[in-house]
Amino acid sequence: MKRILTLALSVLLIQLQAQTPGPLLSDPARLQEIKQKIQQQDKVALATLTQLQKKADSLLDMKPVSVMEKKMIPVSGNKHDYMSQAPYFWYDSTKPNGLPYLRRDGQRNPEIYKITDRTYLGKIDNACRILSLAWYFTGNEKYAAKASLLLQTWFIDEATKMNPHLDYGQAIPGINTGRGIGIIETIALTGIADAAILLQGSPSWTTSLDKQLKQWYAQYLQWMLASKNGMEEHAAKNNHGTWYYAQAIDFALFTGNKNKAVELINESKKRLDSQLTAEGKQPLELERTNGLGYSTMNLHGWFTVATLSAKTGIDLWNYKTPAGVGIQTAFDWLLPFAMGDSSWPYQQISGYDRKSEWYPLLLQAAAGFKKKNYLEMAASVNKEDMNMITELLYNN
Repeated sequence: MKRILTLALSVLLIQLQAQTPGPLLSDPARLQEIKQKIQQQDKVALATLTQLQKKADSLLDMKPVSVMEKKMIPVSGNKHDYMSQAPYFWYDSTKPNGLPYLRRDGQRNPEIYKITDRTYLGKIDNACRILSLAWYFTGNEKYAAKASLLLQTWFIDEATKMNPHLDYGQAIPGINTGRGIGIIETIALTGIADAAILLQGSPSWTTSLDKQLKQWYAQYLQWMLASKNGMEEHAAKNNHGTWYYAQAIDFALFTGNKNKAVELINESKKRLDSQLTAEGKQPLELERTNGLGYSTMNLHGWFTVATLSAKTGIDLWNYKTPAGVGIQTAFDWLLPFAMGDSSWPYQQISGYDRKSEWYPLLLQAAAGFKKKNYLEMAASVNKEDMNMITELLYNN
């Protein structure tokens, strides 16, 4: 088995020599259009750039973070290994030492924040996306240099880099030291990959650094495909399976392995068929205590898969399962509830933030399904303090 994995990884690394396409999660043509408008002194584009630069400037003093900063140590004894605790499991006061922990779906245990790996990975994603966009639009090297430093610290430098696996993600105290479910925490890696693509051409992001990052991603993808945790998540029937496909397809494309990406895209169609009812409901998400939030999250995963699929020439936006349903069917079923036009008939024990959760999907749906009415609906949602990344990448 070890020899097979080594050979497979070697093939992946050879494929890294292939030229990576433009950004995977966004439309390169849209980014180029914004850049041209900035050069033409378009007032709206310049105002947006000013906001972006303000955010980017605030990140220039950000301290590089790494997996080495957590106070807890994985059972491996190696701090380079990413670790986190399952969010919905709590101390059981009826048991000695509170173990094993009990599940309370939808209720996030604040203990999880004592382990900083997940929080810091999210910070790297947000910072690198903002900094890479600022460099792309302005050519100011200070933004690329900062993004490069953050990426090198987390992925490349021997003293601080994360090992490319998630053996210890979302552990449950008293039950296990890690689960396949933890892989959903590396969604941030998709945004980081896009940031690295935008940085190409910067003196601060050399060909050598780019190659080393892609090698890390290739190793992580191979772990996802062959490890016990990876295979468990691959088989997950709900949003975890969806986001597994989104990540694996993204990482395959980022590392030049288009054949694997296409294989996973075609395979994902069967998962879509098993997730949706004839009217577009997502039963596995509706049974959760936050059914509206999870239904939205799962659709976000499918929108990501559809966006990536388009990079290979496969149209998942308009794909219909043998039952005649697709992601637009699911989107349209959820639409009146997410917009607040109809009362949600299932559980939603936590708040639902329409601006951050539904608004981005409206923008993507308008482009993906080519429906202007979705864009009009998006305009009706309060966009105050919206995420800068969302506005730049999706709002036409």
